[in-house]
Amino acid sequence: MSKHTYHILGVMSGTSLDGIDLAEVFFTFENGRWTYAFGVSATLPYSNNWHRRLQDALHLAPLELQQLNQEYTAYLGEVIASFIQTHDLQALDAVCSHGHTILHQPQNGYTLQIGNLPEIASYCQQTVVCDFRVQDVERGGQGAPLVPIGDRMLFSEYTYCLNLGGFSNVSFEHHQRRIAFDISPVNTVLNHYAAQLGMAYDAGGERAAEGTLLPELWKALNELEYYAQPFPKSLGVEFVREKVLPLMHRYNPSPIDALRTFTEHIAYQTAQALPIAQGRLLITGGGAYNHFLLQRMQAYLPEMTLIVPDNTTLEFKEALIFGLLGVLRLREEINVLSSVTGAHEDHCSGKVYPWKG
Repeated sequence: MSKHTYHILGVMSGTSLDGIDLAEVFFTFENGRWTYAFGVSATLPYSNNWHRRLQDALHLAPLELQQLNQEYTAYLGEVIASFIQTHDLQALDAVCSHGHTILHQPQNGYTLQIGNLPEIASYCQQTVVCDFRVQDVERGGQGAPLVPIGDRMLFSEYTYCLNLGGFSNVSFEHHQRRIAFDISPVNTVLNHYAAQLGMAYDAGGERAAEGTLLPELWKALNELEYYAQPFPKSLGVEFVREKVLPLMHRYNPSPIDALRTFTEHIAYQTAQALPIAQGRLLITGGGAYNHFLLQRMQAYLPEMTLIVPDNTTLEFKEALIFGLLGVLRLREEINVLSSVTGAHEDHCSGKVYPWKG
């Protein structure tokens, strides 16, 4: 008989490179439903060196990438161990870690999240559940997005669950199946242009709001072929590097006009992605702090109620849900939905590295 309460540390590093999210979560399974409560949580920013190395990792040769994986696994394990010690977390059932995505090419049957090597259990001296995407790709799936099963189990009161991180993704119920897909790049592009203004990010979208919308660039962005593809579909940093930024560079926008135009693009594509433009839209991720982006979304979705939750849920929802994915893996229950990823079947994904200390 599986137990009904779990003490978990969820760990997430997103493509926007904001840092490592760590969230202590207490899960309870009762009367067929999962509930959760947050304990301590924090986002630990990357050093300039790690930020640069992760940003440049896409271009590494295989042996260099293998070395980076070893070093990042050690680094991530030490960060987790330090967090556990600092906050005196006792009797954890597991650390459930996403790792950091470097390559995501499901069309080629390949995805790589570093920081998921078996040694991580020794570094943080805990049982670790991780590497959730690879098995889905092996089953013919996109390996993403994985969060929607958590949306269904923990946030079923919302019509849509939208996350605004390095990329945006949405999940919702459609003909009694959970549907989810990546919509567009978000902070991977916005932060690129904010950096040209000497900022890590455009706080509140204030600089974007000062810019001028460039109609020809906006039209060209909306004509990128990804947006016409049916779901399931997902995006990686390769899309930004190979498609989006080269296209924007051809129009040579000022950073402030690039921010304005791409913000409009995100808002428009979000509205286009939702089959019914009514209901309750839960918005989480760092982009939920971009007030100008949310204003532009509301303009395209006048009959939708946009809901931004408390700061802890907003910032740590993905760490929370990867914690749940880990719990489901420990229970050997389905934690990936084929309706979302396009895999051959629903399945239980992730690797478990027991701590034998």
